[in-house]
Amino acid sequence: MSEAVTTPTHCPYCALQCGMRLRPADGSVEVVDRPDFPVNRGALCGKGRTAPAVLSSRVRLTGPLVRCPDTGTLKSATWEEALSAVADGLRRTRADHGPDAVGVFGGGGLTNEKAYTLGKFARLVLGTSQIDYNGRFCMSSAAAAHQRAFGLDRGLPFPLEDVPRTGCVILVGSNLAETMPPALRYLTELKANGGKLIVVDPRRTRTAEQADLHLAPRPGTDLALALGLLHLVVAEGRVDEEFVRERTAGWEAARAGAMAHWPELVERITGVPVPLLRDAMRMFCDAESGMVLTARGPEQQSKGTDTVGAWINLCLATGRAGRPLSGYGCLTGQGNGQGGREHGQKADQLPGYRKLDDPAARAHVAGVWGVDPASLPGPGRSAYELLDALGGDVKSLLLMGSNPVVSAPRAAHIEGRLRSLDFLAVADVVLSETAELADVVLPVTQWAEETGTTTNLEGRVLLRQRAITPPDGVRTDLEVMHGLAALLGWEKGFPTDPEEVFDELRRASAGGPADYSGISYRRIREEDGVFWPCPEPAEGAAAHPGSPRLFLDRFATPDGRARFVPVVHRGPAEETDAAYPVVLTTGRVVAQYQSGAQTRRVDELNAAAPGAFVELHPRLAERIGVVEGERVAVVSRRGRAVAPARITTTIRPDTVFMPFHWPGEGRANTLTNPALDPVSRMPEFKTCAVRVEPASPRP
Repeated sequence: MSEAVTTPTHCPYCALQCGMRLRPADGSVEVVDRPDFPVNRGALCGKGRTAPAVLSSRVRLTGPLVRCPDTGTLKSATWEEALSAVADGLRRTRADHGPDAVGVFGGGGLTNEKAYTLGKFARLVLGTSQIDYNGRFCMSSAAAAHQRAFGLDRGLPFPLEDVPRTGCVILVGSNLAETMPPALRYLTELKANGGKLIVVDPRRTRTAEQADLHLAPRPGTDLALALGLLHLVVAEGRVDEEFVRERTAGWEAARAGAMAHWPELVERITGVPVPLLRDAMRMFCDAESGMVLTARGPEQQSKGTDTVGAWINLCLATGRAGRPLSGYGCLTGQGNGQGGREHGQKADQLPGYRKLDDPAARAHVAGVWGVDPASLPGPGRSAYELLDALGGDVKSLLLMGSNPVVSAPRAAHIEGRLRSLDFLAVADVVLSETAELADVVLPVTQWAEETGTTTNLEGRVLLRQRAITPPDGVRTDLEVMHGLAALLGWEKGFPTDPEEVFDELRRASAGGPADYSGISYRRIREEDGVFWPCPEPAEGAAAHPGSPRLFLDRFATPDGRARFVPVVHRGPAEETDAAYPVVLTTGRVVAQYQSGAQTRRVDELNAAAPGAFVELHPRLAERIGVVEGERVAVVSRRGRAVAPARITTTIRPDTVFMPFHWPGEGRANTLTNPALDPVSRMPEFKTCAVRVEPASPRP
């Protein structure tokens, strides 16, 4: 069959948003390579290649479900029954307890159109301030640090194609080989071009194996490591004084903070030997250009914003920002993690990355929506705080595209909060662990069955295009919100056509930090995506080309200067002690994605990664008396998880690792600490104190 009958689109999973083509095959689709798309150039991981498996009626939801009051079980229902039940539940809560008793929880996998409409639905139809999304658990610390330093948050301020051309990359807390396999080629090409790669990770991962230098700090000490490197930059006279003087502000205070972290102190805190610290600093400074790329490792901490800020300070002090082939970037995780935080489903934001408490922003968006700015509620709770309030101040919840029973920190507690709700409605493509708790489950279309835009980790706005007709029993999220809005008194304002929604989003974002007004579906198709900001030109002017590279002339602050932010090291929220002497860190494996709600339904992926495990060093295994494959218990102050031991020398002896994709007794997030970063409100997923012991009592 010729390529002419295929549909160009993008993978439903991570923030690379790899290009692919879909070809009809036996009522579903099969994936065809799309080598012309510049991000992945045809490469796909196993998750992308097997994504059509979740379209099968064998694993997905094909009709609404409503909980039967007599039996307590979920039973099939018509769409009219299901939507009426949701509208009645939300209406009843509003009438009895007020609008803020209704919560809305979104997802970083929702398209821009869905995220925009969900924020609009919460604030107009429900009148609630209580909306946030699971992207808060992804890159919120990096976003906050971006805003403080540069005045603008976009994951990467340059396209991925620049990475192989730089001189040195410091990759902090990212295992690209497992989380974004097609992106590993950029690091391979970097080395082939003569560039250097430094990987910072407490585990010697497949990505760390590629590094010229691997630094393995104790989890939770990345902040001290970055400060130690900046100390050495100052001590060895490697500061780019001209850049600091001409393009930054606040250097003296940041310098003073770094000078309090001398190399020997940093070695004691992190476990990284001083000679390796010196090697890393010199490797970075000797290169003509350089980048620091962070992921969840340094970000998912109760000091994640300061930690990212310290790495940004290192870039600024060495002149590795606002210049070609240099800069700080965040490797966004979720499929639309970037766009999802730009257009209104975050607790404090309006479309276009506008601040909800900014009168001018409120006036602009209210004008697009045709309402009084005073009618818009103010900022609400962050994601974990919202989930923690369920059953208390928040009595009912509408949840779309998220699975917090598996993905939230202190997950057993959050599961209990969900169970305590007066009413829970979930819209999803599968019956996730969270959907199983719902009073109403609304089955929605998937990536191959609908059209909509996403924004990848580069800030490139992309178009997923419908390739097949969805089953009769499912509806799009836009249709769900349209139907609920009508039942709740809003006949207009919630269109179901995604391009119509996108055109409204363009108007709402116009003039904002994330300005999409000059982007259209046509341009995205013709240009392989368009980088924001891309304002609409004045009448008669040429179209704005988009902005693949930011900050080359000025930063997005009022005076155009980047801001150093003074930071000092502080330990994790929970230190180890005699009762909990080991550090737990969590992460992903290549064959599963996020909470696993979709990938755990694919036979090929389950064969590759069938369940949870506990990775521990041989010395720790010997001390507690366990062998390879034996079931071990990991116990924190919040709960207990059990999984087979995987014994390896690639992890620190004082650290254990668990992937977080599985529910049940192997649920890693039963253990994790919800201590929040004071700026980003990011929970401390990446480090908590545990003890490790045989799961079964010894004779």
